[in-house]
Amino acid sequence: MAEILVLVDHVDGAVRKPTLELLTLARRIGEPSAVFLGKGADAATETLGRFGAQKVYVVDAAEVDDYLVVPKADALAQIAQTTSPAAILVPSSNDGREVGARVAVRLESGLITDAVDVVAGENGPETEQSVFAATYQVRAHVTKGTPVITVKPNAATPEEAPATPAVESVSVTFSAAATGTKVVSRSPREKSDRPELTEADIVVSGGRGVNGAENFHVIESLADALGAAVGASRAAVDAGWYPHSHQVGQTGTQVSPQLYIAAGISGAIQHRAGMQTSKTIVAINKDEDAPIFDLVDYGVVGDLFKVLPQLEEEINKRK
Repeated sequence: MAEILVLVDHVDGAVRKPTLELLTLARRIGEPSAVFLGKGADAATETLGRFGAQKVYVVDAAEVDDYLVVPKADALAQIAQTTSPAAILVPSSNDGREVGARVAVRLESGLITDAVDVVAGENGPETEQSVFAATYQVRAHVTKGTPVITVKPNAATPEEAPATPAVESVSVTFSAAATGTKVVSRSPREKSDRPELTEADIVVSGGRGVNGAENFHVIESLADALGAAVGASRAAVDAGWYPHSHQVGQTGTQVSPQLYIAAGISGAIQHRAGMQTSKTIVAINKDEDAPIFDLVDYGVVGDLFKVLPQLEEEINKRK
């Protein structure tokens, strides 16, 4: 089977969920090989093998940790030039999209970003993605070079396929641009018991209808009952009711969970662009003509301050 390179997203060797999804998708179109950049490969190898990686290419170089983006692109491009893979899958994070774009330029290959599905096709890997602010769903394939595909989190359910990967240490010649932007400090984000917004299977978001920061506890309480992440519309964020890091939308975070609950959100195109690829969408809004109802699977016309507590009570009963 053709080799598929998967760029590993990790924190000090702890492999993040989007990488496990990519390995699952890679097995649909070929034989997955993980590309691990940075420190902690020994801790990650067992996890990568458990989800189907047949090989692990390791680049343990100071440049990867000390400088932004370019060293990762250098490493991934050089490994691709050596191995001639059938495709390269990269997580659709801020760094991942930039790395993917740089690698595609260097390989003179086509690039597809923010795919929500990847399958084998007659002309190579085919992707599904949402385009033009989520107005259309399209299928696409790369027509030139090695397909470079960035994939949004929650595009697939991680499936184990235990293997014992061969580990190969790779020496990379970094370009002059690799040291152009140096990381001068790092600080950990404040930890939360809630899942990360981009990776959560369930997201509960509040909008203008929440009517104040003091009322967001209703959104948070339902999210905690569901084990969900908390999101917010641009209107709620701009009003200062919730942190910008939780904004869902075209200019915020784009999410694709299994379940998305929108409470008090009208459904402007900017917000829809950030959540329309969710598998199941539920909306609660007092305005029966709100645009959000045009795209939901289930809609409730009602006061979120009455509906959400009842929903939370029922969820807790069924636990």
